[in-house]
Amino acid sequence: MNRTIYFNYVEEKLNLLGWRISSRGKLNILDLNLHAESFYLGLFNIIYGYSLKNMNEISQNAEAIDLIDISAKTLVQVSATSTKEKIESALEKDLAKYKGWDFKFISIANDSSSLRKKNYKNPHNLNFVPSIDIHDISSILSTVLHSPVDKQRELYEFIKNELGHETDALAVESNLATVIGILAKEDLSSPTNCGNPIAFNVDEKLVFNNLDTAKDVVEDYKIHHGRINKIYSEFDKAGQNKSLSVLNGLRKSYTELRSKYSADELFFNILDTAIMKVRKSSNHIQIPDEELELCVSIIAVDAFIRCKIFKNPEVKQNAAS
Repeated sequence: MNRTIYFNYVEEKLNLLGWRISSRGKLNILDLNLHAESFYLGLFNIIYGYSLKNMNEISQNAEAIDLIDISAKTLVQVSATSTKEKIESALEKDLAKYKGWDFKFISIANDSSSLRKKNYKNPHNLNFVPSIDIHDISSILSTVLHSPVDKQRELYEFIKNELGHETDALAVESNLATVIGILAKEDLSSPTNCGNPIAFNVDEKLVFNNLDTAKDVVEDYKIHHGRINKIYSEFDKAGQNKSLSVLNGLRKSYTELRSKYSADELFFNILDTAIMKVRKSSNHIQIPDEELELCVSIIAVDAFIRCKIFKNPEVKQNAAS
């Protein structure tokens, strides 16, 4: 898997864990606050190279401090409450023996961007710079996004082991996964002539969108446009707008990602996002990764032909859908 898939997985699990913690009053689940301390201990050790330990291993029921790295002289509080008062309450505890140590605050459920702009009482003169020492899911993901791929892979494996089964309980069905299941049973080595002809020059659209590497994928899989058209026709017999929901899902990914990426990079990020969506769908039928990537590529190329993703040359008519 590439770095985009690793990052998307980390992002999905951190956001889902944060949601479960913030909704803990509504959900009958395990004590997520204690679980979060252990989870973020491992997470920060990987991301930042700390050697954090749970403070209770050193001092039972230590006030204000959840994690400690003695060698790096770093103290960490992990909290589902993200307020100025919460941070100052921690800093005002009996921490005199840690004078000169670094203090970090991790908000595990809420955005803390506004807190990074505030000033704080710090009576024990801990090293605490709010703009860089207050962490939340957003700031952590920003660091992960720019991490080397080997570190992203390590985070992926860590989070998969820690949270994979627990958070996947919230997986829901997706029409995309259903279509993948249907397509996976097709003999893709045989051509098909069913469906409408392509109503525009594909090569012109590739050039218009500066697609170079992606051109090979489009050229290889555009022959399946008729096959997908037939599958969608059968699929829609089970309910109106089912195929439309699949195509609009791809278009939504395109719309969201084009502010960050363009050309080939945008095309392959759309594929990665679709693959991740299928993997986390409760109705996903397990197939080899290569087959999943093949099926997603065919569906994405079909969406390209139907002008659901990427711009069509303005002088040309849109493809028939």
